[in-house]
Amino acid sequence: MIFALQNQWHYFLTAVMFFTRVPVQFSSFDNADLNKATRYFPLIGILVGAVGALVFWISDILLPLEIALLLSMASTILLTGAFHEDGLADAVDGLGGGWSREQVLAIMIDSRIGSYGAIGLFLVLLIKYQALTYQWAALIPATLIAGHALSRLCAVLVMSTQSYVKAEGKSKPLATQLTVTELIIATFFGLAPLAFLEMKFLVALVPVAIVWLWFSAKIKSRIGGYTGDCLGAMQQLTEVAFYVGILASTALFSSP
Repeated sequence: MIFALQNQWHYFLTAVMFFTRVPVQFSSFDNADLNKATRYFPLIGILVGAVGALVFWISDILLPLEIALLLSMASTILLTGAFHEDGLADAVDGLGGGWSREQVLAIMIDSRIGSYGAIGLFLVLLIKYQALTYQWAALIPATLIAGHALSRLCAVLVMSTQSYVKAEGKSKPLATQLTVTELIIATFFGLAPLAFLEMKFLVALVPVAIVWLWFSAKIKSRIGGYTGDCLGAMQQLTEVAFYVGILASTALFSSP
């Protein structure tokens, strides 16, 4: 039992190391542990969202809401090293600029950002900021935590339904199919923060599902599966879809 718990702690720390910039020291490390750490990807989302929520809560006491939101967004980007934002930019560049599967993958590998990637990243960040700006301040912390956790679950679901398409890459160790137990753990952490939101806000799951289905079909048809950049793009797109959905549900169920 103790050994099993030690293993789970090791996998969690592996997820922290891979998905954030938090320094983690290991006496021994195996790339195979990254696959087992995938189950904790949504839990990392909870932690990242909690940091963003804390920064917002403190900043909102002293500063205008808009500035507090920008500081919150900056804190999560710093915490993850813009890991997912970089993936979004690369994926949009590849899908927008490439015609063949080989072209799409080659553009994604290029570290330079192109016009498609720059515009896509700018729009996603702007929509995210605007969608949060129009929400009730008291709702924002719970929304941030739920959005970060749920969007990372969406990335995990891509890994469980599609195949990794590159021979090599930073996400190659994550590419093994998840077991049922691992998927249940990831789903629990991905959905648990929704319990702190009112039932009416579950309407936000609709745009998330639509975006997930659309982008999953897009990468399947264009490159036959996913890359690490596609996972980052899925996380960003479903996160912003969740915030837009929360805003829409607020308007939908508000009193006339």
